[in-house]
Amino acid sequence: MNKKESFGEADEKSKSSGNRRVHMANERTFLAWIRTSIAIMAFGFVVEKFSLFVKQMSYYLGGESISPSNQSLSSYFGIALIFLGALMAVLAFIRFKRVEREIEEGTYRPSFLLDFLLLLSLLSVSLFLIIYLIHSL
Repeated sequence: MNKKESFGEADEKSKSSGNRRVHMANERTFLAWIRTSIAIMAFGFVVEKFSLFVKQMSYYLGGESISPSNQSLSSYFGIALIFLGALMAVLAFIRFKRVEREIEEGTYRPSFLLDFLLLLSLLSVSLFLIIYLIHSL
């Protein structure tokens, strides 16, 4: 009888340890999404500020006047990237909490919403850069 109890306790500890590992994996995934969203927001900031840098350099090199209200396409794209990164962070938190609940209930099913959003953002960034580089030739 004592052995059965010890096996039951060991089995329960194993389940608890496995559950902790799954929760920690969920947390690592959440933190990876947060790092990705921060990187997208930082890239958006750089794109937006690069537009300002190009305007200032054109003023110093060419003597053209700079109009602060004259927004270029890269400024709008940079702001859109910052918004997309913030949206990804919010969706990552929602996904983290949903997966956490599903792990506890034992009903976890993978979702592809954030994966699709990341793919969409990477495709839009690459498309913008291709168009920008072709336009600047």
